[in-house]
Amino acid sequence: MLIRNFGKTGWKVSAIGQGCWNIGNQWGEMTDAAAEAIVKTAYDGGVNLFDVAESYGVPNGLCEIRLGKALEGIRDKVFLVSKIAFWGSRTGQKVPKTTVDMIRLCGHACCGRLRTDHIDVMLCHDATIEDPSIYIESFEALKAEGFIRQYGISTDSLEVLKKFNKTCGGKCAVLECDYSLINRAPEEGLLPYCIENGIAVLARGPVAMGLLAGKYGAETVFTDAIREKWNKGNSGRGEFEQKLAKVEKVKAAVGDANLVTTALRYVISHEAAPVAIPGATKPEQAGANAKAGDATLTHEQLAELRTV
Repeated sequence: MLIRNFGKTGWKVSAIGQGCWNIGNQWGEMTDAAAEAIVKTAYDGGVNLFDVAESYGVPNGLCEIRLGKALEGIRDKVFLVSKIAFWGSRTGQKVPKTTVDMIRLCGHACCGRLRTDHIDVMLCHDATIEDPSIYIESFEALKAEGFIRQYGISTDSLEVLKKFNKTCGGKCAVLECDYSLINRAPEEGLLPYCIENGIAVLARGPVAMGLLAGKYGAETVFTDAIREKWNKGNSGRGEFEQKLAKVEKVKAAVGDANLVTTALRYVISHEAAPVAIPGATKPEQAGANAKAGDATLTHEQLAELRTV
């Protein structure tokens, strides 16, 4: 596993991290044992960064609970990233993030579910927030209390990132954004800004919710709660067809073999040194994803893929 500097934090992190949205039943029913196996397989493959959020899982918070259990005994050997904004939003009991105390409460709860006395990075999960000051004040309080070490934001908007970083006086340590072979938009603004400001990058969606595995087509019927919107007649069908067309172009250029590995290595090969955080629904997937972090692409390979 390649190890890289994580922005201005000074930490050494694995080029491939583990996204943990998938281990909480939203992507299909999963047992505690299966979730633990995914986490342990990723760790055994060299992964030392795990990403989660307060709202992930059915019921709310299940992903943090399962991740905390799985990391028992190795917590001090890994970096934990969590996100605050949407607790209870799916169940009509959303916790309002309107005061410092409410956000502090959520930060304390994240630590409890994760069975840890601190979280390494806490992110604002509200990707379109106009005024991030309440989050920044809250994160500074959590940092002073010792419950978090660094903070940042999860957003695909350069303007939102700039506003967040300006409001906190340049203390934004981490950006999480959607970045993949079929979504190279961050290369135009987000990634250069992060390089310029020493902001570490977490790349979510590096295999495009599984599409870059090359196994799905127009006739696929998705049964999980996250991707069922892509089915025929549903609200996300147009988006799905657009993404599928892009995937077919990638497959035509690189072939089906090692498509996931190529997709992950494309992301981690950018000059911003992103840490890719693919999800997994099986231990075998976590192991294969980790293996992709053994190398980056050559300049020639990158140049070819950037023309697709």
